[in-house]
Amino acid sequence: MTPTPLARTRLAKVLGAVLCVCAVWSGQAAYGGVDFERLLASLTQRWGAGVTTRFSAWQSLVVNNKAVGDADRLKRTNDFFNRQITFGDDMAVWGQEDYWATPLETLGKGAGDCEDFVIAKYFTLKEMGIESSKLRLIYVRAKTGSSDSAALQAHMVLAYYAKPEAEPMVLDNLIGDIRPASRRPDLVPVFSFNSEGIFTGVSGKDATPAAGTGRLSRWEDLLKRARAEGFE
Repeated sequence: MTPTPLARTRLAKVLGAVLCVCAVWSGQAAYGGVDFERLLASLTQRWGAGVTTRFSAWQSLVVNNKAVGDADRLKRTNDFFNRQITFGDDMAVWGQEDYWATPLETLGKGAGDCEDFVIAKYFTLKEMGIESSKLRLIYVRAKTGSSDSAALQAHMVLAYYAKPEAEPMVLDNLIGDIRPASRRPDLVPVFSFNSEGIFTGVSGKDATPAAGTGRLSRWEDLLKRARAEGFE
């Protein structure tokens, strides 16, 4: 099908924006395991040039915080996504009942559910230099009220372990500050996982995963899609 003049004009603007930004970033596209130039090309091809501002802010977050301590990396990453991304369930955002978005997709949409917040924070902290062994994506049951009889709903949070025996710090899109697990009695953990595998519990002492990531098909699929976009 031949594109209309309007479509050709929009395409030219998108390509122009990509070339402009890539020229500015020439020679410094890749930091660590992520290829920013490749990610930007994927982003603008799918969502247009209008989302490059959010992407640029995310790139600055990653690049400018590689040398700071873990506590600052956690806070700045948590604040960034909690402020930049609007919460929306998968049906509203993706038209599906349960979709796990890559960090690039979340940046492109500017919206996501709890899994998307956690996934984006996990990848970002890894790119800043935090080892995956210190990070766990944790499925929890979250209380919807303050009473003991309050209903529980499925939720996901990100946990950081300074040391295997340390109490995990919890990053959550529902609460702005990062709190130790003991200060989150509203959360009942179910199991945890990261790019190394799935863990039956949430203790950082469980150095060996109970199962490979293939047991969690949505996570395995997401890792493949993220690598295709430019993540490592």
